[in-house]
Order: sequence, then C-alpha cells, then structure tokens
Amino acid sequence: MNETIKVIQNHRSIRSFLDRDVEDEVIDEILKSSQSMPNSINGQQTSVIVIKNKEAKAEIAHMAGDQKWIDEAPVFLVFVADFYKTNIGAEKNNNKQIIHESIEGTLASTFDSGLAMGAAIIAAESMGLGIVPIGGIRKDPKGIIDLLKLPKYTYPIAGLAMGYPKDNSRKKPRLPFSTFKHEEKYNTENMKETIDKYDETMEVYLKEIGREKEVNWSSNISGIYKYVYYPKVYPTMKEQGFYNDK
Repeated sequence: MNETIKVIQNHRSIRSFLDRDVEDEVIDEILKSSQSMPNSINGQQTSVIVIKNKEAKAEIAHMAGDQKWIDEAPVFLVFVADFYKTNIGAEKNNNKQIIHESIEGTLASTFDSGLAMGAAIIAAESMGLGIVPIGGIRKDPKGIIDLLKLPKYTYPIAGLAMGYPKDNSRKKPRLPFSTFKHEEKYNTENMKETIDKYDETMEVYLKEIGREKEVNWSSNISGIYKYVYYPKVYPTMKEQGFYNDK
C-alpha cells in the first residue's frame, strides 16, 4: 500500500483546530490539486472561495447552524458550481447558454465540485492538515450568496473547514465493503442483514464517543431523510438562474 492510499484510508473529520495559520503557499498547493481534477467536457464549472476573515467565518458558522468549527478553523473553503464563467464564453461566441437551467447542468456541476473537494481533502490531509466538509452552507444559501457576492449562474455547493488538528478524532466505522462494491450488477442479497449488523457496530461506536442519542446508523439517517432538511436550496437555485420551469 502506498502513502497516498494510506492517507485516503486514514481519513477522519476534524472539528478541533490549533490556533495556527495555514500558509497561503499551502492553500495554493491544495487548490492547484483541486483544480487538476477531471471535470465535465472541460467546462471547469467549479470555483473555490477562500475565507480567512474571522468575522466572515463567524457569520458563515451561524448561517450553517452554529457549527463552531467553521469559526475556529483558520481557513474555510466554499466550493461553488460556476456557470458564470462558461456563460461569458457563450456570450463571446454569440451563443445562448441553457445548460444551467437543466438538471443535467446541476448534476454535472455538483459532481465536479465534489471531485474538486475530494482532491482538496486528500491534498490537505497529505500535508498534515485536518478537514471537515460542511453541507450546512446550504441551510441559508441566500445568506451565503449575498456574503460572498456570488453572481448569477453560480451556487454554493459545500464548504470545507481546514486547519492543523488539535487532536485526531476517532475513525468512524463504514458500512461493510460488500454494500459499496457490487460485481456486474447491484446486489440486494443480504443487504438488510448486513445493515442490521452495521447498526450494532455503530451503536457501540456512538456510545463510546458520547453520541448515543443518535442510536445507530439507520435510526439517525432515516430520522434526517424523512424530510428535506435544506428546503431553501430549490428556490434559491432558481433565483440564481439554475432552473427554468417554462
């Protein structure tokens, strides 16, 4: 096993950071790695906003549901689906861009943002930094859009709190590999029994880290997925030009 694979497989979310700046040179190397990832048709429809300002991070932390680790992290990155740049290219060539109005555009730009964040995570962890992804920036997307002055045809997808770890959290158990890897076709055999066993594993883990109120994996996830937990996403995406219901 090479060192890159070791770094990836040793991932854990870090929510406690040292009071130590992350050098601009380090941030740039991380983002150059992020920018190097593949993207749909070379559209490069992802941008990243780097936030170090304490007041801005505190405001984002509050909008994201009072997640204090955003405020405490020395750097916060916001990954943005960006059809603003591609629209400039369209106008330059006297074309009308419509991809941002479709679900295909949403899927492509969101997936590309995920690839970019994945590379940033690996690069950051390989340099001794800790990270935690933040989907909570979609809790108040209009607030994030206004704060970051995001133009039309852009949308904040997710954030990444980043800094030098104060301490390493415990590695969270994953579902068995058999639920992730499927040979030739999706295999539903024994899926329920496998999830039952994983729930037992997670129940022990959650008790050990003081989060027993979550009970287990299926209880926690189903309690969240029974409703749309960020309902402001759809209307604000429309405001940013991402959907056309006509």
